[in-house]
Amino acid sequence: MSACRRMLYLVKHRSLLTHVRRNLTTWSPVGAAFNARPHRKLDLFQKNVGLFGVPELSCPAGFQVATEKALKNTEHLVEKAYSSSPGVQTVQCFDQLSDELCKVADLADFIKVAHPDPAFREAAEKTCIEIGTVVEKLNTNVELCKSLKNLLDNPDIVAQLDPDTRRVADLFMFDFEISGIHLDDTLRKEAVALHVKLLDLNNEFLVRSHMPNRIARSAIPEHLHLHFATEGSFIQIGGLHADSPNDLVREIAYRIYLYPNAELMGCLEELLKCRYKLATLVGYESYGHRALKGTMAKTPETVMSFLQLLTDKLSDRTAKDFKMMRDMKKKLSPRHSELMPWDHPYLSGVLRAERYNIEPSLYSPYLSLGSCMEGLNNLFSQLYGVSLMSEQPRAGEVWSEDVRKLAVVHETEGLLGYIYCDFFHRQDKPHQDCHFTIRGGRQCQETGQYQLPVVVLMLSLPHPTKGAPTLLTPGMMENLFHEMGHAMHSMLGRTRYQHVTGTRCATDFAEVPSILMEYFATDYRVISQFARHYETGQPLPESMVARLCESKKVCGAADTQLQIFYAVLDQIYHSKPQNRSTTEILKDMQQKFYGLPYTPNTAWQLRFSHLIGYGAKYYSYLMSRAVASMVWKQCFIEDPLNREMGERYRREMLAHGGAKEPMLMVEGMSNLFATNTDRISCLPTNICKAPFCANSLRFRHSSYPGFLPDYGVVSPLASCHI
Repeated sequence: MSACRRMLYLVKHRSLLTHVRRNLTTWSPVGAAFNARPHRKLDLFQKNVGLFGVPELSCPAGFQVATEKALKNTEHLVEKAYSSSPGVQTVQCFDQLSDELCKVADLADFIKVAHPDPAFREAAEKTCIEIGTVVEKLNTNVELCKSLKNLLDNPDIVAQLDPDTRRVADLFMFDFEISGIHLDDTLRKEAVALHVKLLDLNNEFLVRSHMPNRIARSAIPEHLHLHFATEGSFIQIGGLHADSPNDLVREIAYRIYLYPNAELMGCLEELLKCRYKLATLVGYESYGHRALKGTMAKTPETVMSFLQLLTDKLSDRTAKDFKMMRDMKKKLSPRHSELMPWDHPYLSGVLRAERYNIEPSLYSPYLSLGSCMEGLNNLFSQLYGVSLMSEQPRAGEVWSEDVRKLAVVHETEGLLGYIYCDFFHRQDKPHQDCHFTIRGGRQCQETGQYQLPVVVLMLSLPHPTKGAPTLLTPGMMENLFHEMGHAMHSMLGRTRYQHVTGTRCATDFAEVPSILMEYFATDYRVISQFARHYETGQPLPESMVARLCESKKVCGAADTQLQIFYAVLDQIYHSKPQNRSTTEILKDMQQKFYGLPYTPNTAWQLRFSHLIGYGAKYYSYLMSRAVASMVWKQCFIEDPLNREMGERYRREMLAHGGAKEPMLMVEGMSNLFATNTDRISCLPTNICKAPFCANSLRFRHSSYPGFLPDYGVVSPLASCHI
């Protein structure tokens, strides 16, 4: 973007430059946009442009119109794929076909969970189901597969393909193969039937794993009733109450919430059997082997080796952490001093607070939402030459009036894409921090233009008040940086094909950019640029940041060991059949990989909802953290604001999306490793030397499988590739 054009862009958005007064300084435009309540100008004559600017989506009925339009274009592209000669154009046609479906399905997938209007949610759900049916047919379309196979079976043509095109072609073929396209008609029908059955089982488990359990009020001491929800003569328990200071409340919640449900247990057992059967039917040793193809780890054996190495390196520190917790429990509850699973989260928090005085209310005045967005803007500007510019959404473009829209603008490349920030708490809105891809970036052969990426970041922050802007706790600030890492991956991943755009990459690599942002979020050289008291303008003291960073190390080994246990459990569940119950497996793995005793008559696995979206891939966050730690130490710890290193990071890791083997991207950034064994074996060392983070796992939202890219998260639309 030329200096003149950039100036015109800024002038166009001058209405956003209104300053909010502070005693010592003023907010930047992006800071002001997030620290003030939105002011929408009422214009009765302004045309409703539809959600995300899609004109059909100005009303719920528009979803059907948009769906029919996409499916009509899909039919045309399928015919084009049939008739085109093998070559680059074949892959381009497949990617355009994928894009036509994704642009509607991804948008609908977001709206069905985020829109406050039930009519919009219902219409979006119908679109998801309708497109899912089409995806299922495409994944088992033999003629369509042949058009791609004709390309890949011709060595002369393949030799002429550029690396990105070859990789995307291989990914599309992989999608066909895991649907059983290579099987005879009878076995293919069996594979499709298993897909359909798994869709139902996945949905059932996902829904029921979050449902509360209940117990008669008379079974619980009356003085504890106030801690739980009541329903007539029953106490209803919908969570673990892990932060309660009352030992008995935590124990009751743990035992009741995790009490086995026979029907749900049967659902999980059948789900795991069907996954194994489907994987072996299409040619894999186990579901784990099928799920890990194309990831950094590549095989279940490598994952287990990684988790065992990590356990071994953490063992001494984990033992010390549990000893500290036992000592603290003896101090707090002398009569009930045995350390139990329901004690871990609470006691680790107590130890952090006692040692370092990290009460969130002490930090929040320095971390207004506007100042944090200012900090992100400054960081991206220094690392990548990128600015976040607030835009006023047009009528009907957003689903809630408190949604902010950001244009991401590069100093020379111009507009890169859009981020919609759905940051504030809303009734019926999911309480999970997520990144949604609404539209992937790609080079449009039909127009010669680059299709700009569009994403949504969803948080659940408190609204600003009359007297103060939204104030973040350190954890909220870190989550914001984490999710913005996903968004910038989408913005800076300028891939030729949308099938591999941004976060559409291997699951165990996709969290690397977001976790790396957590390191920036806790580095004083970065924090000092934006953390100012919202009233006085005073900077956040460096000593407070140091205490916060040190507190993360307290019980960090035990926290990580708990995640290792979950990851191991996930791997065992998706290996060959064990001929024992899931509860027996859990009890065994808990003893080997965690250390705190199993509680009889509990079944934690029935609350393990990540088995649906991250089946055989729960280890991904740990491996991504190890890689992010390595990148931070080798590339940014000396100077987190180094432009040359930022450009290198973009060039080697962010720009490729899923178009390059993930370990090759890591290798290009770190200049390490000779073999895959070397790569994996060094990762536990990096995670063990890094500061531990006690935050719970954060997983990104991803798209659908098959012609809608499959990188780990299975949604209700995934009727083909489970």
